[in-house]
Amino acid sequence: MKLLKAFKIQKLDFLISFYTACIVMSELMGSKTFPLLKLGSFNLSAGVGIFLIPFVYAITDVITEVLGKEKAQSLVRSGLAMIFFLFLFSLFVTYLPATARFMPMEKSYEEIFKFSARISAASLIAFAVGEFSDVIIFFKLRQKLGKKALWFRTNASNFLSEFLDTSLFIILAFYALDKPFASNFSFLLGLILPYWLLKCLMSVIETPLVYAGVKWLKNIK
Repeated sequence: MKLLKAFKIQKLDFLISFYTACIVMSELMGSKTFPLLKLGSFNLSAGVGIFLIPFVYAITDVITEVLGKEKAQSLVRSGLAMIFFLFLFSLFVTYLPATARFMPMEKSYEEIFKFSARISAASLIAFAVGEFSDVIIFFKLRQKLGKKALWFRTNASNFLSEFLDTSLFIILAFYALDKPFASNFSFLLGLILPYWLLKCLMSVIETPLVYAGVKWLKNIK
């Protein structure tokens, strides 16, 4: 019994740790894209972060549902702080000189961890707007609907906030200042819509996890 207690994890601690792990992994590994399908001459692809972002939104919905808006917003603020710290630390370690032993790996290390300032700033802004919007929309829907229709509340808040997140990130990261608006509009819309629809699909697939998470977390009260 004592051994089991030594490995016991508080439920809220686990959720917060999992949330932080998801956003850090998304920042570190999310730039990789993979092919999904081909529609005529159009190749549909997605970033690997698509598998993590729905978990992030689901966790904020679970915490808002069980512990309230203030707790969820505090979690989002903590996540933003971690992204900012990760960005600063990445810049610091990549500018440090390498030892002779590590020098053969230095170029690869820098390629992985030396973020583009523009991409990082776009990610930080989009994450902030998307996550705070998710918490606020979910909370407003809960005020109107009470505890009913959790499936609707979680997906409606996710769809709207993920659209803001996706649109902001892609516009801030990829808008070309040297090209006309019409050219930018068609290019960016071609990135935004497929990626947003994929996020919506993942949100629907993971709806049962929100129900399970709410039931599981309620037991701490």
